[in-house]
Amino acid sequence: MSNTTSSKIGLGTTGATLVIAASAACFGLVPIFVRGLQDTGAGPATIAFYRYGFSVLFLIPFLPFEKRKRGGALLLMGAGLVLGLSLIGHLEAIRVAPVAAAGVVYMSYPVFAALFAWVLLRQALTWRSFASAGLVVLAAGLLLDPSLLSPEALKALLWAIPAPIAFGFLIVVLSGLAGELNSLERTACGLFGSVAGLLPLALHEGHGSVLPSTAGQWGLVFAMGLGTALIPQILYTVACQKVGPVRTAAAGSFELPAMFLVGWLVFGEAIGVREMFSAALVLSAILIAPSIGAAARINRPVAPSP
Repeated sequence: MSNTTSSKIGLGTTGATLVIAASAACFGLVPIFVRGLQDTGAGPATIAFYRYGFSVLFLIPFLPFEKRKRGGALLLMGAGLVLGLSLIGHLEAIRVAPVAAAGVVYMSYPVFAALFAWVLLRQALTWRSFASAGLVVLAAGLLLDPSLLSPEALKALLWAIPAPIAFGFLIVVLSGLAGELNSLERTACGLFGSVAGLLPLALHEGHGSVLPSTAGQWGLVFAMGLGTALIPQILYTVACQKVGPVRTAAAGSFELPAMFLVGWLVFGEAIGVREMFSAALVLSAILIAPSIGAAARINRPVAPSP
C-alpha cells in the first residue's frame, strides 16, 4: 500500500471526504466505551492506552525500519505520543462534563490543523480555510455556555484544550510530512507513539498492570479498539492523503454530531435547537473546506484552491 493508496482504490476527493466523515463518526462513539470503562474503575491514561494498544498489536508488523523512512516514522511517533498524552485531558472532560461540551472543545482542531498546514506546509490560508475553521469554532462556541456547566466541568474542559492542538498537528504530519511512509506505516507509527507515551502512566494507574481485570472490561476494550481505532484510523489515514489537512479536519468534524447522538441516545443529554444548529454549521464547514492534496510538502508553496 503506497502513499497514493486512495487513488489506487478509486477514491476521488468526494469519496475520500466521505470516508473521513464516516471514520470520524466512529471516533464519536468513544464516550460510550470511555464511560463504561470509567465505571469499572479504569483511569484516563489506561483507557487511552486500551484504545490504541489494541490496534498496535495488529500494526506492529507494519512499523518501518528502512533508513530512508526513519525521519517520517520518528516524526509521526512523536506526534502520536503528544496526542496520546493530551487525550488524557479529553477523556477526563468526557467523565465530568456533558459529552456535547467535551466534543465541541475537541472539534476546535480544524483551526489548529489549518494553522499548522500554513506554517509547516506553506498551504495558503484562503477565505475557504478561514470560513471552514470559523464555522467549526462558532459551532463549538454555541454549546459552551458557562451558566450551564459546573466549575469542575469548566476546569476539565480547559485541560482538554491540548488535545485538539495535538490532533491538528497530527493531521498535518499524516497528510503532508510523513515522507515515503505508506498508509499502514503511518497509522502504525502514530499509534505506536501514543502507546509508548501512555504506557508508563497506565502502569502507574494500574499499580504495575495494564491488563483488563474482568470479562466486561475485555469486551469494552475489544469493541473500542476495533470500532473506534484500528479500522477507522486506517481508513482515515488513507483518505486524508487524498484531500489534505484542511478538508480532513473539516470532514473529521463529523465526529461532533455523532457525539451529540451518543449523548442523547445513550446518556440522555438533551438536544435542542442550539445543538442541531451547531451540527448544521459543522456540515457546512465540510462542504466549503478547500481540498489540498497530498502532493503538498514542507517548503513548497501551494496555490490556493479555486
